[in-house]
Amino acid sequence: MRRFLLPIICGFVGLVIGVALMLFIIGSSKAKPLPGTLIKAPDPNGDPPGTAVVMLDEKFFDSLLGSIFRDLGGPSFPLELTMMERNPTDGSNARLLPAAMSNECPDVVVLATEGSNVKTGVHFTGGKIVAPLAFSGSKNILGACVRFKGWAQASIQLSFDQAKQTVYGQINVEGVNLDNAPEALGGIATLLVQRSINQRLNPLEILRAPQLAIAMPVQSTNGTLQAKVRDVRAEVTDGKLTLHITYDFTGVRGGQPPPS
Repeated sequence: MRRFLLPIICGFVGLVIGVALMLFIIGSSKAKPLPGTLIKAPDPNGDPPGTAVVMLDEKFFDSLLGSIFRDLGGPSFPLELTMMERNPTDGSNARLLPAAMSNECPDVVVLATEGSNVKTGVHFTGGKIVAPLAFSGSKNILGACVRFKGWAQASIQLSFDQAKQTVYGQINVEGVNLDNAPEALGGIATLLVQRSINQRLNPLEILRAPQLAIAMPVQSTNGTLQAKVRDVRAEVTDGKLTLHITYDFTGVRGGQPPPS
């Protein structure tokens, strides 16, 4: 009986150690805290004075993404398995693999317009901003080139930093589906892709200060009407995202208006 149980116990312990080692190698997939404060829903009692309402629908993002893929190519980001790949201990940027092999099999994930029966896009549904992402990529692992393709289900969270007058977004990958791969790899792939996004993309600057600021010359008074954003609220309904942007207005007399 002991001889029969020993291989099972050893196999189980090996599996636990292997999973723990893989999670250690991949590292934490948690993103840094979003700057500012999370954007809340609009006040049910109505918007305060000085609020501008901007509504965006899914067709807007279809056109935006279509232009990016058509004119700029598929967005890509490095796929890093370990911190040592980004910060070698000897202080150099050299890779252990030959340069020629790295060129033939770059460690990168590339977003695609569509793939795996999924179209990349932005959807507003169930009170959430969701983004299915079709992708392909490759990864050098111990000298072997691993090529993959699939799609990821992601959600986007918004925040507003009043001091920086910037609306930020954070991509949260909730699941990764690889073509022709065992389901057991999905969890590891999710951690790996999310970690790379957190390291390279998050947080996204959705709207910057120059895009939100208002500076309107009033010639009859030889002055300038300025406005800074006090608060941003967001409402997600089926197919639409509505931003409620509340401004504080001030007037500046004479001369050039101070920088926003």
